Amino acid sequence: MWRLGRALATAFVVLCVAVPISGAARPEAVRAPVPPPLAPLRSATPSVLAQRYAAARDAILAAERGSEGDGDRWRATRLRDMADASRHFLAFDGRDGGRAVEVFGDLATAERVAVLVPGAGTDLDKYGLLRGGALRLRQALGDRAAVIAWLGYRTPSTLSLAALTEGRAEEAAPGLRAFVRELAVIKPAAAVSLLCHSYGSVICARAASGMDVAGIILYGSPGVAAPDVTALRTRAPVWAGRSGGDWIAHVPHERVHLPFVTLGFGTDPVSPRFGARVFAAGSGGHSDYLRPGPSLDAIVRIVSGPEIPAKASPTAFPATAELKEQGRKPASEAVRRGR
Repeated sequence: MWRLGRALATAFVVLCVAVPISGAARPEAVRAPVPPPLAPLRSATPSVLAQRYAAARDAILAAERGSEGDGDRWRATRLRDMADASRHFLAFDGRDGGRAVEVFGDLATAERVAVLVPGAGTDLDKYGLLRGGALRLRQALGDRAAVIAWLGYRTPSTLSLAALTEGRAEEAAPGLRAFVRELAVIKPAAAVSLLCHSYGSVICARAASGMDVAGIILYGSPGVAAPDVTALRTRAPVWAGRSGGDWIAHVPHERVHLPFVTLGFGTDPVSPRFGARVFAAGSGGHSDYLRPGPSLDAIVRIVSGPEIPAKASPTAFPATAELKEQGRKPASEAVRRGR
């Protein structure tokens, strides 16, 4: 009875707060040209990738011209930065807040590939936060790895009813599955890991059963609309972490079934009953997981492999200080020194 009362109270608060905010939010749609269709990649040779990067750059420049013509100088400036020859995009679509798939590192030679799946509120205007995390992770992983920022879906606004339901995740999951399968075709020997932040963890869980990946890492997750790891139907190890300063910890882990919608995402992924392998994520905030510190150290170790030694705790990686005592350099130290 207590749980039912709490769930009903949660639903009432959500409906009273989220619905008015979502109704008053700025429209997500941004006028931009429809990008030309891209043929599936069949290999990851430098020449094939260069052609794909060039095609995506053309799409970015077309969107930039449209933004300039509309007088949206902020968006035009962001797009000019994205079109720089030093940056490499596998796909781009400037409509509805924007979609982009950017590669950091040399995908042609990478032995490990980390795919970042961002959460709610991430769009082209706020893309810098996702890019910054990708750059730090790539630097920490080293030259034998590539990082891909996969902004491949229509993200919900952070303060919206859509961010509390599975609808956008259902839309996004087929695209994520297709992208991972394409990576398997062009990089059959590479170990691909999914790094799923916040609402992105809902997408990864939804897509998990259709993907062959080396690992799934959920961090800053509100829940994944599944009661436990077995419900994800994946053979991949599933990791979960939440930092001490993350506000997501205060989100009720309930699923409230209303006549036309289900709100919430259920079991906390870092709880013992969910069954994930929990890693220490430090004390940072909701957007700090890929900043220098214990969380980045742990994520780098998971992506790099091998798995945590048997003599260590089965539920958490050592913190930075413990790594130093063992004579190993934390990834965050390498980042600070620019290595």
